[in-house]
Amino acid sequence: MDWQSAIEAAAGRISGHVVRTPVMESAALWERPVALKLEQMQHTGSFKARGAFNTLLAAEVPEGGVVAASGGNHGAAVAFAAARLGIPAQIFVPEIAGPSKIALIKRTGAGLTVVPGEYADAMAMAQRWETERGAMQVHAYDAPGTVAGQGTCLREWEEQGLEADTVLIAVGGGGLIGGSLAWNDGRRKIVAVEPIGCNTLASALKNGGPVDIGVSGVAANALGARRIGSICYDLVRRDGTPVLEVPDGAILAAQTALWQAHRILVEPAGACALAALRWGIYQPEPDERVAVLVCGGNVAPDPLA
Repeated sequence: MDWQSAIEAAAGRISGHVVRTPVMESAALWERPVALKLEQMQHTGSFKARGAFNTLLAAEVPEGGVVAASGGNHGAAVAFAAARLGIPAQIFVPEIAGPSKIALIKRTGAGLTVVPGEYADAMAMAQRWETERGAMQVHAYDAPGTVAGQGTCLREWEEQGLEADTVLIAVGGGGLIGGSLAWNDGRRKIVAVEPIGCNTLASALKNGGPVDIGVSGVAANALGARRIGSICYDLVRRDGTPVLEVPDGAILAAQTALWQAHRILVEPAGACALAALRWGIYQPEPDERVAVLVCGGNVAPDPLA
């Protein structure tokens, strides 16, 4: 697939529908300055709006509308994009999505079903809805339209003057890092970071391909896909992308550091990539310029609910 062209097309397609999120450099988060992309300031609090808008704008949506399964952030993004475009949407989320993300989806006016269990259980119900209602499935991470939409994030960051040698990016199902790898095409180093309790990518690499795993931990409601996406897995294998695993304590400490240093409020998933740097799990060279993609801000409970 010609990912560069697909991401360029996605950028043009979603322009005017998504936020051009700000970037900054911080000297307060680590021993050297770190560049940040603040994607938690995107519509619905995460990068997911990029893939949602790209998918809906590129498709001929059937009368049955769209359906999505989500840990929370993707569902909110699809619901928001569908509402903006006048498309009926039905969202399925697991109980672990939590009240903050569930309330966010409800505010869009989309249909919402909270499913006992985990993301995979919500996906099973979404697939049933797709079959029975003739709706279009909007996959959270393992679809070309989703991946191309998420790839616009790194493309935009480069337009904003990114000079880093290395970019740290959190991994759940792999849409964001997959899109980033697809756009980057080896021009700079990208490092994948995932929680120890949601190590879908590391498990896939260990087993020679995507496998189902159990998920747990503080970031499970955002990074808790049971299986890494095939698109992401293939791109990681193509580029030899390093994959690091971080403990929950490091994630929570990074979340606190962002708040204390800059009043940046993020959910644990949004602090996952920074955790690898602050905890010493990723150790840059002395002159290496490092950037961190801050991916989500839907904290629970909502502090202003």
